[in-house]
Amino acid sequence: MSKTAIDTSVAPVTRPAQIAGLSIAIGGAILFSTKAIVAKLLYRYHIDAVTLIAFRMLFSFPVFAGVALWKMRTGPALSKGDRWRLVVLGLLGYYLSSYLDFLGLQFISVGLERLILFTTPTFVLLMTALVFKRRVNGAQWAALALSYCGIVLVFLHDLQGGSGSIAAGSLLVLGSAVAYAVYLLGTGEMVKRIGSLRLVAYAMCVSSAACIGQFFLLRPASMLVQPLQVYGLSFVNGLFCTIFPVFMTMAAVQRIGAPSASQAGMIGPVSTLFLGWALLGEPITAIQLGGTALVLGGIYMLSLKK
Repeated sequence: MSKTAIDTSVAPVTRPAQIAGLSIAIGGAILFSTKAIVAKLLYRYHIDAVTLIAFRMLFSFPVFAGVALWKMRTGPALSKGDRWRLVVLGLLGYYLSSYLDFLGLQFISVGLERLILFTTPTFVLLMTALVFKRRVNGAQWAALALSYCGIVLVFLHDLQGGSGSIAAGSLLVLGSAVAYAVYLLGTGEMVKRIGSLRLVAYAMCVSSAACIGQFFLLRPASMLVQPLQVYGLSFVNGLFCTIFPVFMTMAAVQRIGAPSASQAGMIGPVSTLFLGWALLGEPITAIQLGGTALVLGGIYMLSLKK
């Protein structure tokens, strides 16, 4: 599930366009999920989350800055209120959420990380019920219960590995999911006013400034000198796991609509599970597969509810 604000409207599409849109959505979901794999590979070079996220943004920032400048020149000026909202949303959605996610990945498997992040829609639903007093029906409660049962199942399975840091890592990634859910709620009205491309570009610029600024505040500049493999993996993280998924998801939404694109994104946790096995040597067990099925089933049930 790619992290990007999206518009839900879409015109009727032909069968070839539907297949093309689904293919783009699936590709974007797999690429975005791969960032967890890349992070694990980067941690083998003894860098920390502060350095990892700074390098990710250093490689992706020029593209988003270019889009932001283009939109600045071609679009209407933002109000002062929208500028401040974009700052807050950028810090929540692409700085805090990403930072907590990469911190958590130091302690838990990529399979568990992806499942926890995939519950973001459930937090959106719960926050909507609490903040906007919207009723949650029985089917939605059942979907929530199903998803969280899957998370608990995989969490308890991983906890048996004997690492006491599993709980801490899971809480950090859970915080990432909550932060991004708040971001999604905050972008609901803004995306209609300024458009998803402009919103994402501006938010990513804010996040990039925060991530890079944090690095120079907390780490010496000498840490910019890293092995060649770190630069290569960071380039992959910035281009293939950040830039491409963002624009692929928006392209898919424009072709097939947000509901279909979101359902196609359910391939993300499954791809991460198997990529973790293939590239990191993380085992795949029947319990992990069962927990993944429960989470995907719950999210699919939620996606059917309007």
